[in-house]
Amino acid sequence: MGAALITDPSLILGYLRDASNTEGHADGLLRPNNAQEVAAILRDCQAAGRPVTVTAQRTSTTGGPVPDGGWLLSTERLNRVRALGPDHAVAEGGVLLGELQREIEATGRFYPPDPTSKDECSLGGSIACNASGARTFCYGPTRPWVEAVELVLPTGELLTATRDTPIPASWPRLNWREPKVKTAAGLYPADNLLDLIIGSEGILGVITEATLWLTALPKRVFSILIPFPSAEAGLSFVMRHRRVGPLSPRLMEWFDSHSLDMVRARVPDLPADAQAALWCEQEATDEDADALMEAWLEALEESGAMMNAVIFADDPSSLERLRLFRHALPAAVNERVAHNGMPKVGTDFAVPDAALPEMMAAYAEVTLPHVLFGHIGDNHLHMNLFPRSPEELIAARAVWAGLFRKAISLGGTVSAEHGVGKLKRRFLAEMVGPEVLSSFVALKRHVDPAWILGRGTMLEIPESS
Repeated sequence: MGAALITDPSLILGYLRDASNTEGHADGLLRPNNAQEVAAILRDCQAAGRPVTVTAQRTSTTGGPVPDGGWLLSTERLNRVRALGPDHAVAEGGVLLGELQREIEATGRFYPPDPTSKDECSLGGSIACNASGARTFCYGPTRPWVEAVELVLPTGELLTATRDTPIPASWPRLNWREPKVKTAAGLYPADNLLDLIIGSEGILGVITEATLWLTALPKRVFSILIPFPSAEAGLSFVMRHRRVGPLSPRLMEWFDSHSLDMVRARVPDLPADAQAALWCEQEATDEDADALMEAWLEALEESGAMMNAVIFADDPSSLERLRLFRHALPAAVNERVAHNGMPKVGTDFAVPDAALPEMMAAYAEVTLPHVLFGHIGDNHLHMNLFPRSPEELIAARAVWAGLFRKAISLGGTVSAEHGVGKLKRRFLAEMVGPEVLSSFVALKRHVDPAWILGRGTMLEIPESS
């Protein structure tokens, strides 16, 4: 196989848990140095019927990289940037996304996808889950920014997939329609091999290298933190200004009153009576920056925003300060979870534009301790529930299930960006129905006859495998 098999439990231990705090077990760990070694590992495991779980930086919140026996295949040594050009970057799957983006931006170019974990996650992992982030509101998720991937199929076949690469004629086809929302749930109903692989959560192959589209680095960006005296005023601003008019934010992030309470210790100049806030970023040129700033001020004055507390940032240090505000919330959430000694229960739903007020009303009815924040421009908010006892954990999961069914009834998705992993399989099944789920299973079984790769991720493990 080339890569040495590690069986020392003390070395394997650090690879058994992801950001969901789900923990598994494995019999061995392999850290291949190149695509050929990945191919040899998968050929051997396919022949032996041995499960293989791909692991990168384990930033998943859904248990996808958590093994249930078998071997772990880490992509950490596939960490070379192959080429940086004016229109494309080529890098191996184990490269850290944030480091790659900084190298790209040093050349004056821009790779827009920006998951919150970009400084910890791998490029291959971000493609495997079609990662999103705050800038998805303007630029879309990872999918449109990937031109090609080098891929190892579960049988060990090494190939390159582009949008000109047809899905092999012998492969079962997927015939379903995704919800018309930002979504990362299920296999994409693609007409080419590349789009089928993007977002497949690693169950159809291992991404060893990717070629990415680049665009121009924005000349100027200004950032705005907007407190509102009520959630209704903030939601009204979103509904009025996110898609039309002179404003063209590249991101719109929501913070409810509970979120603001959690970050006030880190951002002391937030007004005490603010009941919601938006964080927005606007790209500009030197020529239109002043006009855009005036348009924002006019829109905010009309909206009832707390104008005395609005924070504008347009220089590197103040821009970074507002970005740190956004990232202060996950840190505060982690502290609350640690203090409670119970896992959080978090939503990842998105709904159509017209359904956002109804979904927000459903969130407002939740009485368990929680925060509600995230990508409101895409109707995609994260509600993190904080149970304090085993009884509240059961109640929180019931609240989650109720919100899921509400989102689905409104035409939404069980996962807008985190994927299905091992934790949301039954909810994916409920979302897509048995016929579509059967088509996923048929494709997986054809591509991976021994069902070795990513067992338990997205799909239940067939009893015969």
